[in-house]
Amino acid sequence: MTHLFQFSYHNPTQIHFGLNSFSKLKELVPLDARVLMLYGGGSIKKNGVYDQVSQALSGHQVVEFAGVEPNPTFETLNRAVELVRAEKLDFILAVGGGSVSDGAKYIACAALYDGDGWDIVSSKHRVERALPVGVVLTLAATGSESNAGAVVTRAANHEKRVFYVQPARPRFAILNPQVLATLPDRQLENGVVDAFVHVCEQYLTYPVGALVQDGYAEAVMRALKALADTFDQRRDIGWLQNLMWAANQALCGVIGVGVPTDWATHRMAVELTALYGIDHGRTLAIIQPALLREAIEAKRAKLEQMGRAVFGLEHPSAEATIAAIENFYRSLNMPQHLSDTDINDPDAAERVMQALRDHGNAALAGHAQLDEAKTERIIRAACAR
Repeated sequence: MTHLFQFSYHNPTQIHFGLNSFSKLKELVPLDARVLMLYGGGSIKKNGVYDQVSQALSGHQVVEFAGVEPNPTFETLNRAVELVRAEKLDFILAVGGGSVSDGAKYIACAALYDGDGWDIVSSKHRVERALPVGVVLTLAATGSESNAGAVVTRAANHEKRVFYVQPARPRFAILNPQVLATLPDRQLENGVVDAFVHVCEQYLTYPVGALVQDGYAEAVMRALKALADTFDQRRDIGWLQNLMWAANQALCGVIGVGVPTDWATHRMAVELTALYGIDHGRTLAIIQPALLREAIEAKRAKLEQMGRAVFGLEHPSAEATIAAIENFYRSLNMPQHLSDTDINDPDAAERVMQALRDHGNAALAGHAQLDEAKTERIIRAACAR
């Protein structure tokens, strides 16, 4: 049967990309706006981004909130919400990576909601309005700067949730690849893998004859593979701008329109971050190969297509493609199993499975029909010692 596309697509985020993109910031933020400038641990004060943003916003009323974690917590973000309300702020400017962008989206919604903010994160409250959000991107990985998704963790019980708030989709995003030049190698490695798996989740299902979506996905994955192969050039502006754009395009919304997607790798991987604080990109590399082996028959055709189109395999079996993915991750110093990290927990598999059960993700079904038994095999393989 022919698969018929059916979707609505709208991406209103205005992207300003390039070395001179900071100059646009002054005109993008209304002069009469009362701005919350949201950022993380303070690296923007070391790499010059803080000074450039502050200069661009001279003449604006700006209140700062620092300390958003790499995996933003509900508790920290609620302190920012209180600040927004107390200072009557009406514009949220995120200066950072995906975590700061995610946090800005939550704050923009929660500041206008009288109920428990977790209602937003758990999708119990339908968000219909939000304060305007803008982003100055300093780390390329998640694509959060131009989509409606966000991830927030409740530290009290290690619960990490993905949610979507269309009204908080950033109005604009400043993408200056020069700011990536000072990032540690680990963050660049994570960015390549994070973006690659984002594409995989929208591609590695089954063929539906989507020539444009498949071709677009394969082009982005080939670009990311090329960046891994030329990682020694990671301080060159050409390399950095390709990473920044590839990461954006991996999750801007267009690759997955109208086609089947499968976010099981992310649903499982978030528990490793919530429980053990492992970098998101690294948790994806731990989970994905085990998941692909468990779901290999359901994904065989697309894995073979990927082997040809992305890795250039002459005889692209599904098994060979999974091995190629692992080699790709290995070239970027990614862990293959939980035991390759500094986590030494003999009960890890049991802990992760219990978290998945608690959060309703032990049996994700989908086209691969992941039941609890399959999920447990995946987790045990990923956590093997």
